[in-house]
Amino acid sequence: MGRGKGRGWPGQERLAPRGQDCLRSALALAMGPGARLAALLAVLALGTGDPERAAARGDTFSALTSVARALGPERRLLGLLRRYLRGEEARLRDLTRFYDKVLSLHEDSTTPVANPLLAFTLIKRLQSDWRNVVHSLEASENIRALKDGYEKVEQDLPAFEDLEGAARALMRLQDVYMLNVKGLARGVFQRVTGSAITDLYSPKRLFSLTGDDCFQVGKVAYDMGDYYHAIPWLEEAVSLFRGSYGEWKTEDEASLEDALDHLAFAYFQAGNVSCALSLSREFLLYSPDNKRMARNVLKYERLLAESPNQVVAEAVIQRPNIPHLQTRDTYEGLCQTLGSQPTLYQIPSLYCSYETNSNAYLLLQPIRKEVIHLEPYIALYHDFVSDSEAQKIREFAEPWLQRSVVASGEKQLQVEYRISKSAWLKDTVDPMLVTLNHRIAALTGLDVRPPYAEYLQVVNYGIGGHYEPHFDHATSPSSPLYRMKSGNRVATFMIYLSSVEAGGATAFIYANLSVPVVKNAALFWWNLQRSGEGDSDTLHAGCPVLVGDKWDRL
Repeated sequence: MGRGKGRGWPGQERLAPRGQDCLRSALALAMGPGARLAALLAVLALGTGDPERAAARGDTFSALTSVARALGPERRLLGLLRRYLRGEEARLRDLTRFYDKVLSLHEDSTTPVANPLLAFTLIKRLQSDWRNVVHSLEASENIRALKDGYEKVEQDLPAFEDLEGAARALMRLQDVYMLNVKGLARGVFQRVTGSAITDLYSPKRLFSLTGDDCFQVGKVAYDMGDYYHAIPWLEEAVSLFRGSYGEWKTEDEASLEDALDHLAFAYFQAGNVSCALSLSREFLLYSPDNKRMARNVLKYERLLAESPNQVVAEAVIQRPNIPHLQTRDTYEGLCQTLGSQPTLYQIPSLYCSYETNSNAYLLLQPIRKEVIHLEPYIALYHDFVSDSEAQKIREFAEPWLQRSVVASGEKQLQVEYRISKSAWLKDTVDPMLVTLNHRIAALTGLDVRPPYAEYLQVVNYGIGGHYEPHFDHATSPSSPLYRMKSGNRVATFMIYLSSVEAGGATAFIYANLSVPVVKNAALFWWNLQRSGEGDSDTLHAGCPVLVGDKWDRL
């Protein structure tokens, strides 16, 4: 029987699952001084937790900084395991010496049992030496030291919720970028459309997944009743387990039998009884005494016998619908361009220039501006911050990062459609932030001082970190923004504080374009129309980060 039985078997009798106009001066005047800059944002693509207090357990996956911090506990565990191995190596050398000594006596057919010295040592070995070998405290002391060390580190380790979050992130990347699960298991990022395979990213070093890795991803989907995602991951787990059957790995929690069992029931739930039967029969080859699986086989056979003329085709499993994401196809299509759609050079109104905004502050150091779109107006300001400024902002924010929330009426909620951590910085933290605010004000003509603007928000995205289509301005009168002196968010000024290898673009749904992450650049757009009404064309999203560490400053 495979390992991991304590978690319960799935199947027919399974247990319940675990469960610009650039300046729009008219708008600024119409809105009044209290609403001139309610949303100057800056985006960093990195994310972290508080070094002084451990990130909330279950939140590690939501920021790459927190994930990187998890390397520390693992390094400590490696040190513990190294000491354990050294202790065991010394103990095994001693056992080998004892074994060789006794074996040499048995291999010598002329060993004189009549020799009283030999007779004495034989009796002593059997009465004392073997007991000492078998009950040696050295082995228990070695493992106890390892266990004690692990228990000290355990509170700093990711929780099961992190494993679930990381698994859902892989499924999200699988969906948005149409990734092939078999390719992911080999460590490659390939988009599969029909018979065409496109390499999206080629890592310098391949990190392949094991059968147990794939099983855990599939089981997370399985426990949610999401068989669309569970089946391909469990299929890959079965394939990998078959290839290594008989090899016992200490770290694995699941086995071939576990994967077959879950996959069989997933196919049954998806309506493919034929596949469920085939996999269940294979399971019984490895575990013939499993009565529950035997009953499942009988049930599947009966179901097929009751419809002898029915052609059992492979079930077409529909991807789970996301009720709140009505623009999913457009959103994902824009993300799949990875920000590489062609620039419309034939439109004269889209141009590049050196921008001073007629402000003396920028005359000697104008900002390189690229107008990306007109309605809504979207501009990208290249090299708005320096590498050192971006680094400092990340360092200032990192200790204060917490799971990002969204406004839902009067509440602030953590949601699956926004995976990141964020921190709010006052410009009193460092004079550099004061200088940065002066630069933003000079470029936009907006007052970025509180209460006319929010404090600097720094965001670090997690594994597959994203923010599904949303507006930056408030759309409900009950939004907390309306209780603030600053009023609604007039504009967004987002600075990319890092680069990413792939993914992470900012997609504008109705404008039908995506803007890739450009390190140190700032993306600007107006959220409100001249009338003060929200501009629905600014619906935008942060595409999932495929590979990389994305930091934004908003």
